[in-house]
Amino acid sequence: MGWGGLRLLVLAGLTGTAASRLDFYWKGCNEMESLSRAPSTHVIRSNRVCGRPRAQYRSVGGEDSMEGEWPWQASLLWYNKHLCGGSLISNQWVVTAAHCFQRSMDTSNYAVLLGVNKLANSQPHKLSLGLRRIIRHPIYSGESSSGDIALVELERPIQFTNYILPICLPTASVQFPAGMKCWVTGWGNIQEGEDLPAPQTLQKLQVPIIDQETCRDLYNTAVGETFPPKSIQNDMMCAGYAEGMKDTCKGDSGGPLVCKVSKEWLLAGIISWGEGCAIKNRPGVYIRLTSYEAWIHSHVPDIEFVPDEKGRNVLGNAATGWAARTGMTTWLLLLMGQLLMEV
Repeated sequence: MGWGGLRLLVLAGLTGTAASRLDFYWKGCNEMESLSRAPSTHVIRSNRVCGRPRAQYRSVGGEDSMEGEWPWQASLLWYNKHLCGGSLISNQWVVTAAHCFQRSMDTSNYAVLLGVNKLANSQPHKLSLGLRRIIRHPIYSGESSSGDIALVELERPIQFTNYILPICLPTASVQFPAGMKCWVTGWGNIQEGEDLPAPQTLQKLQVPIIDQETCRDLYNTAVGETFPPKSIQNDMMCAGYAEGMKDTCKGDSGGPLVCKVSKEWLLAGIISWGEGCAIKNRPGVYIRLTSYEAWIHSHVPDIEFVPDEKGRNVLGNAATGWAARTGMTTWLLLLMGQLLMEV
């Protein structure tokens, strides 16, 4: 497979027309409801709005996405041409695959697109940004190796909108069990050697998580003479179908594998590698995001991770709970000060 990335491939029914209706919903979070009317000076914390898109539309095949359906999706451009996918994780950081930067680490060669659904069309929500910094994980050593993760610092902080929102990051305690239905998105090839046709609408595909041992067994077995055995490392996870037919392919690398936990979408994995496109016994391989919580936090210290359900407070969100506790402490201190002054 080429190193431009991976791409969503559905051999049967590539881009079936959406038959279900598109429902727009409004979250109870005040920050979410005020996004469209927030002044430029209003700061919205990423952990208050992450993983909660306005547009809710899902189907179970590889199909066109709707505007705003995956607002964290980024396109990494190489000399103004789509190279890889990525995920917005804060107002100034995108996470992607390390192998996307094998050609060069020169930031001037790249740009990031946000808020875009159709790459070939001019869209009012599209935001193009230069890169300030590229941080590739130090253990990454090449094709199908561990550490295939990179952080991209944008040239400036952005303001969140209905079409540009971050994805939530899970703590190491969050589990994505085998069989859990998750989603991958991207603009890559529809099959090997065939580009996504204009207007290059973002594609989506629902895939089940495959347990680690099953995936290792599949990759330990050669597929003819073309695909020899390969190792699945501890920082990798697999998703897709053992029988093939639906998969990622060239052009999607670095993009998100997201799973919905409670009311929030979490970034479970980063599209990393595979063999061929939709090959039997060769499901897609992803870098497991939870393996890199400490590394991400070391470079983006203000980012907050979402714990598993047991670690959440009654408000259902760790960030909200932290804010509530902090606010309550401040209120109590002010009240005590006022009482002492009155005495």
